[in-house]
Amino acid sequence: MNVKRGVSARSALAAEAADPDGRRRRSQDSRARIVAAMLELVQAGDVAPGAEQVADRAQVGLRTVFRHFKDMDSLYSEMAHAIESEVRDVVRRPFKAEDWRERILELIERRSQTYEKIAPYRQAADAHKHRSPFLAAAHGRLAAESREILKRQLPDEVARDPVKFETLDLLLSYEVWSRFRREQGMNPKRAREVLDAAVRRVLES
Repeated sequence: MNVKRGVSARSALAAEAADPDGRRRRSQDSRARIVAAMLELVQAGDVAPGAEQVADRAQVGLRTVFRHFKDMDSLYSEMAHAIESEVRDVVRRPFKAEDWRERILELIERRSQTYEKIAPYRQAADAHKHRSPFLAAAHGRLAAESREILKRQLPDEVARDPVKFETLDLLLSYEVWSRFRREQGMNPKRAREVLDAAVRRVLES
């Protein structure tokens, strides 16, 4: 038996028992580092980081990861919270424009900036939402909230027009932005120009 290690472990346990607030802070710090590590890995392009990768990046043991998160789905839920927080910070900001048409065009700029920030996280979430009830629910909440925000900016005659409203909702969605940026290879400036032109045509029709 390693006596020195045994004494050290007992000392650590005694210190934790004597300082529960310190233990809580260390636990909170470990959890925050794990979540940050997960987000960093996803942002770097890994849509499916494993628990070992997360633990290594956070510089904690694998057991620590699963002490805070029962499975990887619960860790992905933290990523979903980060996406929702980022989106809500932008979409709930008061509009500068007074005219409703200008507010819709303002939505293009706002959402395009947000979509660029959350793109790596959305790609990871989309890759896992088919087997994650939490990610699927988070996706539904954001889609519903985005629709409601759009509807509130429109006059009744436009909001009640199913063709115009659904077309605008589609054009302003993350899915269209992702298609422009990834599949069609547009840079952000070009993608905004195309969206702006398309939305103006819908509003003028």
